Amino acid sequence: MEHKDKNIKKENPLGILPVNKLLVKFAIPSIIAMLVSALYNIVDQFFIGRSVGNLGNAATNIAFPLSITCLAVALLFGIGGASAFNLSMGAGDEKTAAHYIGNSSVMLLLLGTLLCIFTQIFMRPLLKFFGSPSDVMEYAVTYTRITSIGFPFLIFTTGGGHLIRADGSPTMTMICNMTGAVINTILDAIFVFGFKMGMAGAALATIIGQIISAAVVFVYLLHYKTVKLGIEHLKIRSKYISRILSLGASPFSNQMAMMVVQIVMNKSLKYYGSLSVYGEAIPIACVGIITKVNQVFFSFLIGISQGLQPIASFNYGAKKYNRVKKVYLKAISYGAVLSVIAFFMFQIFPRNIIAVFGDGSKEYFDFATNYFKIFLFFTFLNFMQPITSNFFTAIGKPKRGVFLSLTRQIIFLLPLLLILPFIMGIDGIMYAGPVADCMAGIVSIIMVFKELKNPKY
Repeated sequence: MEHKDKNIKKENPLGILPVNKLLVKFAIPSIIAMLVSALYNIVDQFFIGRSVGNLGNAATNIAFPLSITCLAVALLFGIGGASAFNLSMGAGDEKTAAHYIGNSSVMLLLLGTLLCIFTQIFMRPLLKFFGSPSDVMEYAVTYTRITSIGFPFLIFTTGGGHLIRADGSPTMTMICNMTGAVINTILDAIFVFGFKMGMAGAALATIIGQIISAAVVFVYLLHYKTVKLGIEHLKIRSKYISRILSLGASPFSNQMAMMVVQIVMNKSLKYYGSLSVYGEAIPIACVGIITKVNQVFFSFLIGISQGLQPIASFNYGAKKYNRVKKVYLKAISYGAVLSVIAFFMFQIFPRNIIAVFGDGSKEYFDFATNYFKIFLFFTFLNFMQPITSNFFTAIGKPKRGVFLSLTRQIIFLLPLLLILPFIMGIDGIMYAGPVADCMAGIVSIIMVFKELKNPKY
């Protein structure tokens, strides 16, 4: 009897504790970590909007595709490595699991460095390609020249946070992100308002916070808990990288799709804005702010989906399928409640939200209010796609996850952004959003319903 109790104690908590308790344990720190990450952009928007004005806010939106690219790389090797690690641990293969963490860590730093160098070399062509108006370009160059130095640290911190969460330390992931965000906020106030450094001050505050966060992640990875990491685990091997890439492909594809849509959106806003009463800069500035506000809402959904990942991955690997189904349904129920709350906020208080980021003309507030109400109308359904996409990745079915991650951005939204403005002008951009959201939600429901009908659940 005593021997049996010892074996029970050794069993991984992911396989025995109540799934609701586990989801709360992993999701809340993940949500806070994502909120903190979103605050990097929100804080910059606030201080830049209050000091530089609309052109400064437009500049951060022009540079935003580069931030999305950083997040895409971080999720590719962060979620990919974490999922591969947890699936291996669930199957009892600790030796292989350690290689996934080591290989992911090296690739995060390597690709972050390469992206930094590429951006520094091709700065102006990139920003022009992203849709920068001529009166916004210098602001965008000033901001991007500095923030790109932080790309290796941003990618390592964000991706490393997922590897730390996979080790059963979601609170530590939260601490890593909060450290940088708090420092960024304090330094933003000092550099932008105190030293009057404008765009450069906001950018400098951002990278200092990222460097310190990355240092915290690095120290944790040196003392990984569930497996012991050594030099041999840092050697890049194709068999580990290919597995990581397959499992990280879904969130990576989703972010890259967002980047493509963001670029098309900026170009469309610039072109159709010039043909409207709003001009080129107002739509780009407004959409930049609203996109980042919407990111705050999505931080909750992504945090829930990330909290779901280690639980679903481990139990699927351990063939405890009923627990996999339970944790997915619980995640979806939480997502639904949050989405309904966000829907009412966006419909009732759009002007109040946009006013936080500075003053503007009547046209500025008119466009922002309409965009909030129309583009984000189906916010109450937006929980289905990100949670379900990550669920398929977590259970080792990355192709379905990739497909779902592409539904809203590439399959539905991108064509609509090209077609509807041609018919309706700049209003067509607004109406493309709710149509894409609705269709992506329906596809997610159909796919997960088919998955959960499997008798093994």
